[in-house]
Amino acid sequence: MRAVLWVLLVLPLLAMGQGTTDQALEQSQALVREARDSQQRIDELDDATRQALERYLQAIEQREQLIDYNARLADMVGAQSDELKALEAQLASIEDTQRELLPLMQRMYESLQRFVALDLPFLPEERADRLALLDELLKSADVSVAEKYRRLIEAYQIESDYGRTLETWRGTLGEAEQVRVVNFLRLGRVMLFYQSLDGREQGYWDSEASAWKPLPEGYRRTLEQGLSIARQQQTPVMLRLPLPPVTEQEGDL
Repeated sequence: MRAVLWVLLVLPLLAMGQGTTDQALEQSQALVREARDSQQRIDELDDATRQALERYLQAIEQREQLIDYNARLADMVGAQSDELKALEAQLASIEDTQRELLPLMQRMYESLQRFVALDLPFLPEERADRLALLDELLKSADVSVAEKYRRLIEAYQIESDYGRTLETWRGTLGEAEQVRVVNFLRLGRVMLFYQSLDGREQGYWDSEASAWKPLPEGYRRTLEQGLSIARQQQTPVMLRLPLPPVTEQEGDL
């Protein structure tokens, strides 16, 4: 009876102990899960904080870059503004220069035209065509002032070069029934000669009389040599040709 009674007393106590152990185990597991969840939340918050910090640092860096960019942009705008003012001043100066240059170029053209008319009568068609084209160019509104000036200076240069060259060409001489083909020889701007193709006739331009004058037969060989030299068919030699008289001018130097 005592044994049975002891068993009956012990069994409820064992049952109560088992229930307490299970409950403690469940509480322990719950605490573990809660701790794990808390740690996960802490890790997530740490990642979020780190990402937020990185974004903050990037924002600060971008702000500094924008400040530097705005400063540089302000300098560029200021420089462009100064350059624009300088260009406007230059344009105003160019307009003033053009107003002064156009009448000057017209006077230069008229001077060149008079010079050609008073010069030796060589290459008349070529020089007349050049003057005509130049006149048309100066009157054109589609051509820049710079181009007009360049072409005018070019014409002056061509005329200037005539004074330093020896040249020959074939052309016509005379009028109506007296027209014949001859060889011309130009010695710079000093003298202009002609010789017939058969060599029997030769002459020179008399600037004072503004007319062609004949040369004696004795100049035939000399003119033939001059023509050969101008054609680069003979080495240069001293030529005995008539020159215009030199007029002595009196005055203070």
